[in-house]
Amino acid sequence: MLRMETETGWWLITHPDHARLAESFAEAWGNAQFASPEPRTHVLRGIRCHDDGWALRDANPQITRQGKPSAFSTELVGKYSAFEEIDLADYLAVRDRALRLTADKDAYAGLLISMHTCNLLTERADRATINPAQLPLLDDFLAAQTGYQNELKATIQQNADLSGEEKSETRIRDHFRLLQATDNLSLLSCVAYSEPATLLHPLPLRNREYSRIAVEPLEDRHFCLTPYPFAEPQLVFQFPARHVKGHTFATAAELQSKFAEAPVEMLAVTLSA
Repeated sequence: MLRMETETGWWLITHPDHARLAESFAEAWGNAQFASPEPRTHVLRGIRCHDDGWALRDANPQITRQGKPSAFSTELVGKYSAFEEIDLADYLAVRDRALRLTADKDAYAGLLISMHTCNLLTERADRATINPAQLPLLDDFLAAQTGYQNELKATIQQNADLSGEEKSETRIRDHFRLLQATDNLSLLSCVAYSEPATLLHPLPLRNREYSRIAVEPLEDRHFCLTPYPFAEPQLVFQFPARHVKGHTFATAAELQSKFAEAPVEMLAVTLSA
């Protein structure tokens, strides 16, 4: 779940809906400077499905120790320190199961999701928030992912429908970076982030160079991107959310009841050159 605070409560956005917004960004990606993703179907599937493992948990939202919705929020942008609020073994099992469901149908998409998961749990995770006794569990998971990625790479190399360039380590890395970038931009959008940011990694340009993309908030859910990766000078994207009244909740059941009763509404994010 992702959360955005209002005067009367919270906008709540599910992880799968956040991922669909990231896919919408990737669908529009490409202009004179930035190439559109190819192989398109595989890359878009990886971005669309990268958070599918959260669907069941998001259908039954939990609360933090402070009674707030347990969700990604503006305070967590740039770090990943929510392990106190989740069971690590369950979390890793959900992550693994979700990516394998995608990889069984599409090795390319599954590889991108695994790379994203491993990056999240290494470069972006705060290991200090994990029980030391559980760190071997995390490290075993990461080692297993490395082996699984090698299997997926071998499957990709055998795919005659993909060109040699599309199967190259460089192209795969570039698409992993696109997943990271669109995921990050979607997170910023869904929490209405109000500080300057960058989209994590340098991203590939058509001239084979790389550039970081700066994100400057102009107003609520309106961002200026530099350099700008889309063809139209301004684009508006919509995503579903539910508004629940109340800033804290006595029990998870109270939050779940209010979430279930709340109608789905469409919010918008604007991206400008």
